[in-house]
Amino acid sequence: MALNGQEVTVLGAGVAGLTVARALALRGAAVTVVEQAGVITEVGAGLQISPNGAAVLAALGLGAALAAASLRAEAVELRDGLDDSAVLRLDLGQLQAGPGYHLLHRADLIALLAEGARAAGVRVQLLQRIEQVDLGGPRPRLATAKGAERTPALLIGADGLRSKVREALNGSGAPFFTGQVAWRATIPARPGEPAVAEVHMGPGRHLVSYPLRGGTLRNIVAVEERSTWVEEDWNLQDDPLALRLAFAGFGPRVRGWLEAVEEVWLWGLFRHPVAAIWQRTLAQGAVAILGDAAHPTLPFLAQGANMALEDAWVLAAALAAAPTDHSTALAAYQAARAPRCTRIVAAADGNARAYHLGSPIRDLAHFGLRLAGRLAPGLALKRYDWIYRHDVTAG
Repeated sequence: MALNGQEVTVLGAGVAGLTVARALALRGAAVTVVEQAGVITEVGAGLQISPNGAAVLAALGLGAALAAASLRAEAVELRDGLDDSAVLRLDLGQLQAGPGYHLLHRADLIALLAEGARAAGVRVQLLQRIEQVDLGGPRPRLATAKGAERTPALLIGADGLRSKVREALNGSGAPFFTGQVAWRATIPARPGEPAVAEVHMGPGRHLVSYPLRGGTLRNIVAVEERSTWVEEDWNLQDDPLALRLAFAGFGPRVRGWLEAVEEVWLWGLFRHPVAAIWQRTLAQGAVAILGDAAHPTLPFLAQGANMALEDAWVLAAALAAAPTDHSTALAAYQAARAPRCTRIVAAADGNARAYHLGSPIRDLAHFGLRLAGRLAPGLALKRYDWIYRHDVTAG
């Protein structure tokens, strides 16, 4: 095998960390994943795996597990949030011949990735809180909260939005508040509703919803513009009444969903720049970052998890192609990934603005989308070919 027992330490057992761990282990590396939590689990709710991400899971032998855990999406529908009327339908049928477009619970994705990593021989060490990452010596040095140290030969930082590995590579930098907050919730649903991701757009706010787990749950993410926010966090519980009041002017479909919300979580959306430095070679070791640690993105193109999956494949392939030359491998990895991820992050920023238009621009934009949908129904989806039809596993 190309990596022939090379020892790799992956910091973080999220989507990026577990995927790169399996990808490296299948290529012969001896991989250890270090995770601060006491159990591999995931908060949050739904996510979308588009064909570019699904291709990676299929190439890693996890295609059947993805199919079992998800719903294949039929379409994405843009709707006028104020009256529920259809604006544009992106028919995903043309994408179903390949890996497909999938809707699934984040926890279910983490579970299948964790099982896949362990099946490939990856060791997972829990309750390992890393307080400091030091790249000043010949090898990366990790200092734990309990005073222990680790000095791996190859460190991969998959430690998310507040990545200590990113900070060690790039220095500290404060994110800025985007002027938007998001609620997330799930509600019970009746199986049988179509597997459609709906985007309900209104002035200064929008709501995304789609079914999960065989249609028994409905995922809700609702975004509102605000002038101030205190902290960046995924785990601030809010009153469902605040969510209902924020969307009180929306149509009956959205209001009906929100009436069923019993528990809701709120977080502020912050922008971090794409990291300038993704990797470094030291005298006796090397380090790289991927996923949110390298390129945090806003959730308006549903590409966060998909970019992490792509990163994992490309990083593992680069290391396997130059197993004794980390400098060449890691430079090739950053060169391959940084331009694409930067473009996706910018496109997600653009979607946020488009969803929140006010009149009269909003009325003109919706008219244009409806007209385009009638005259050239497949054209709108083709705008995203550069995302969905990009297959990193094809080389």
